[in-house]
Amino acid sequence: MKFNIERIKTLGELKKAGYESKGIKDELRNNLRDKIKNGEASFVGVWGYENSVIPELERAILSRHNINLLGLRGQAKTRLARLMVNLLDEWIPIVEGSEINDDPLKPISRFAKELIKELDDKTPVSWLHRDNRFYEKLATPDVTVADLIGDVDPIKAANLRLSYADDRVIHFGMIPRANRCIFVINELPDLQSRIQVSLFNILEEGDIQIRGFKLRLPLDLQFVFTANPEDYTNRGSIVTPLKDRIGSQILTHYPDDIATARKITEQESNLDKRQVNAAYVPEIAKDLLEQISFEARNSEYVDTKSGVSARTSITAFENLLSTAERRVLIAGADKTTVRLSDFLGVIPAITGKIELVYEGEQEGADAVAAILIDEAVKTIFPEFFPKIEKLERKDAEGPYDELIAWFFAGEGFELLDDYTEAEYKRALDSVTPLNQLIKEYHPEVLETDSYFFKELLLWGLVAYKKLSKNRFSEGYQFKDLYGSFISGL
Repeated sequence: MKFNIERIKTLGELKKAGYESKGIKDELRNNLRDKIKNGEASFVGVWGYENSVIPELERAILSRHNINLLGLRGQAKTRLARLMVNLLDEWIPIVEGSEINDDPLKPISRFAKELIKELDDKTPVSWLHRDNRFYEKLATPDVTVADLIGDVDPIKAANLRLSYADDRVIHFGMIPRANRCIFVINELPDLQSRIQVSLFNILEEGDIQIRGFKLRLPLDLQFVFTANPEDYTNRGSIVTPLKDRIGSQILTHYPDDIATARKITEQESNLDKRQVNAAYVPEIAKDLLEQISFEARNSEYVDTKSGVSARTSITAFENLLSTAERRVLIAGADKTTVRLSDFLGVIPAITGKIELVYEGEQEGADAVAAILIDEAVKTIFPEFFPKIEKLERKDAEGPYDELIAWFFAGEGFELLDDYTEAEYKRALDSVTPLNQLIKEYHPEVLETDSYFFKELLLWGLVAYKKLSKNRFSEGYQFKDLYGSFISGL
């Protein structure tokens, strides 16, 4: 039921309008029921969870449960919690001036009870929008009970000339102030055990204790906790009685496929319109970018327990476009096409997002990032070109023989980072077997995309150890594999 909040300013007017008190969990439940009945999406903008996490989350809300979202970093745990706000009623009435959002029909604080007793139906009422009903606290070791629950305020006692034995000297913490709201505690295992214990009664009995005061405050809260499984063993844990009081624990996960990962990256990337206009990105380049994260999650150099955040692909995509944009600015051009060699620019975005195991530390973060790019090329290559067998008979003819022979007969060629579009295309066109392979296997490909395919061919042959690739300060050099071995002797 919708109310004219402009006209309802007192408790009496609220009663006449037929307002009925409703707990936050019932709000969420009722509005979710309506969305499901109407075929509306309950959590818009979260991809890959349609058949896994979201159904479980909906069941938890329908069950009126407090929720723990358990998953690795970058799995949209906080995003899901924030989207729950959309399932709240748009406006709710509160006793005007109340610190803890008292329901005018069911007041719980001493302030609200005394005000209603004094003014009755003339008690002023204000309205709270759902956007202001979300509270979030990152659990850090320095969080105290006073921060979350409250403490005695000596300044308030002095100003009001009250004894410390009077409950009016209490300063409420974040949780009581979040009454009738969604309260999220991120990284719950990082919260000290004694602080977790202070949540027991709030979750179950609804009362709080502050410096000896036992206040019967039936707080109305929807708790959402987030936790990383790695933290259970590395930094802390969730104490068992607290786990027991959390209704549903839901496991999150990374995208299962490239298409879903691309949706997330495209939605979350923070791009300047000038970047988008300056750099055309072939679809194959977007797939390759996402494949890097998939490779990292399975890499022997990366700590899989720590996870590889979805933010890896997001920041890498931003860096990729910035690399192309920088080249455009240097050349004084208007537009460019993203190149495979531009992927060098995404390495800083990768190194800051992955936790390395001992073997990875020995290789070095930059080297591991370069390896992940090469592995992504190796994985995606067979989707577009004939697979290169590891062991080929010496007398067997392969589709890449002519290209390999071209490098064997010459000294290879260089592809500089700051080549203009014309120079870049001229360099790749000079490798005539590349043109023939593109015509044979991708005759329908756009010209703008064809040069990325040509680079993919070269990088793929390097990944399968048919050619060599060397990085120097200004670009890449591609050469015959064995010739480079001989020249290096």
